[in-house]
Amino acid sequence: METADKEKNYSTLVKLAAYSASGTALLLVIIKLYAWFITDASSMLASTTDSLLDLFASIMNVVILRYALAPADNEHRFGHGKAESLAGLVQSAFVMGSALLLIFHGVGRMITPQAIVHSNIGIVVTVIAIILTLGLVVIQKIVIKKTKSVAISADALHYQSDLVLNAGVLLALFLSGGIWLRADGFFTILVGLFLLWGAGQIVWLSVYQLMDHELTKDEQNIITNIVINHKETYGLHDLRTRQSGPDKFIQFHLELDDKLSLFEAHAIGEMIEKEIEEALKPCEVLIHHDPHPQPDVVEATEKN
Repeated sequence: METADKEKNYSTLVKLAAYSASGTALLLVIIKLYAWFITDASSMLASTTDSLLDLFASIMNVVILRYALAPADNEHRFGHGKAESLAGLVQSAFVMGSALLLIFHGVGRMITPQAIVHSNIGIVVTVIAIILTLGLVVIQKIVIKKTKSVAISADALHYQSDLVLNAGVLLALFLSGGIWLRADGFFTILVGLFLLWGAGQIVWLSVYQLMDHELTKDEQNIITNIVINHKETYGLHDLRTRQSGPDKFIQFHLELDDKLSLFEAHAIGEMIEKEIEEALKPCEVLIHHDPHPQPDVVEATEKN
């Protein structure tokens, strides 16, 4: 029952973050497009492009998360959690494409700088964008802390970088008003480079999970300690772990006294399984019971 509540809470939180991101991105695109049309600032175009891509990525998150949060079925016995990582890869492709276009555009403005008109409108819009983005990032941080969602983490990278991006746009609009005309193109290039760096982080995070990386050392130590703290056990070996979306999958060989009955061994294993599931929920635990001693087992974790 608690596991079901945990999964429901996960679903509610990631959906909240995904819908909040989509709504915020849509509003930012509208106001930034208006500011770009009025000012014709290259840095404003960079900011608008970034928000437009954030909107596409956030909408894709909503669609993919609906699939990723679906329960396991006959064709996907381990659930659909990896769809989150795929969403992260698609987002990174969007970000990289926009970053390269912005760099080219920024180089053009550096070569042929132009004065920005009505820069005050761009400044007001950018300040509003910073306030809205900051509020969204706070929501995302809370959700990530509670769920560790890859899709929301990838989405949050966009909006965290937007805070720096918008601060740069503010400075570019101010400087391009007559102090340094090339500031507009210069900051556009910086935004493009910053987005490339962020896209690289998203790729790494997504591939990390798609490659079925082991759980953290701390999580593995929790599993080991639960096993060896039972007086009936001798240790464990062949511990294998991975994570797919919110769900963790754990399997290992449990070493028990070879004089125990099958019923007794099963009862001990079930007790350990429930403790691990409680400590690392939501997760699935598969235990293979082995008799002790096993002289052929080389890499075993045993009690001292």
